[in-house]
Amino acid sequence: MQYNVAIVGVSGAVGQEFLRVLDQQDFPIGELRLFGSERSAGKIATFREQEYTIHQLKEGDDFRGIDFAFVSAGADVSRRYADTITRHGALMIDNSSAFRMDADVPLVVPEVNGTDALNAPRNIIANPNCTTIQMVVTLAPIHRLSPITRVHIATYQAASGAGAAAMEELVEQNREIVSGDAVTVDKFAYQLAYNVIPQIDVFTDNGYTKEEMKMYNETRKIMHAPEIEVSAMCVRVPVLRAHSEAVWVHTAEHLTPEAVRQAMAQAPGIIVLDDPASRTYPMPLTLTGQDPVYVGRIRADIADPNGITYWCVSDQIKKGAALNAVQIAQYIINNSDK
Repeated sequence: MQYNVAIVGVSGAVGQEFLRVLDQQDFPIGELRLFGSERSAGKIATFREQEYTIHQLKEGDDFRGIDFAFVSAGADVSRRYADTITRHGALMIDNSSAFRMDADVPLVVPEVNGTDALNAPRNIIANPNCTTIQMVVTLAPIHRLSPITRVHIATYQAASGAGAAAMEELVEQNREIVSGDAVTVDKFAYQLAYNVIPQIDVFTDNGYTKEEMKMYNETRKIMHAPEIEVSAMCVRVPVLRAHSEAVWVHTAEHLTPEAVRQAMAQAPGIIVLDDPASRTYPMPLTLTGQDPVYVGRIRADIADPNGITYWCVSDQIKKGAALNAVQIAQYIINNSDK
């Protein structure tokens, strides 16, 4: 069976990744419709050796007959056009923050709570924040061994999290530094090259940024575990693609690193790269463009008798965005009649 697919925001970094991921996953597409801003309208995109014209997103009946609409054009666009996209039955899989915490919109990472995707009363499913996605994929096998009560996390987030223009700015900044030219700063609050910036998104009243609060709120919703406390420090680093995270987990019962390592190795969506003797551990340089979440440095937390700590890396544009959304659709296709 084939499915009619729409991509909204196809010209952006995640929109382009949707095209690549749909092809790589051999997604069964009947009709493909591409949408973008007024600036993108009329341009041509190529998918499976066929050219498609990008249409301007507008209110109307352009989504009639669409089965899955992958949307990555920002929260304002998602909120404005949600009714247009879904009114004729299309399932909107939204990559923005617009609907993530709405009670009647499932927030889904298929390896963790895939069954939630089978009940979407508004025909909207939210794709979680990129940092949350890779973290909960790694938390799930631990939580199955013993309930998690507390998580501390420090993120090392690539420029890709701020979009294609931000990646281009990082490359340009490095060129400018080498050439001795003035450094262009536009997409970030400060120069990112040769620097780290301990702020992603705006600050909230409690001193945490919105990015950090997303990890707190989304983790609890995805894992159906409001008792889990999550404290995050989110940092932008001068890496093009693939986010890294250092994670400290406290569980109700004592777990050995060996048990956690085995559980992660057997869990879907995870590859364990963990051999300190051979300096084997995940790094964004070597794992950009890969599908799974990679985990290493798994060890007991010497400051917490019931603590485990580890390091994980995942491509933000793939598993952290486009791939997770496509996997949601695949999960629905494979399970909706069961």
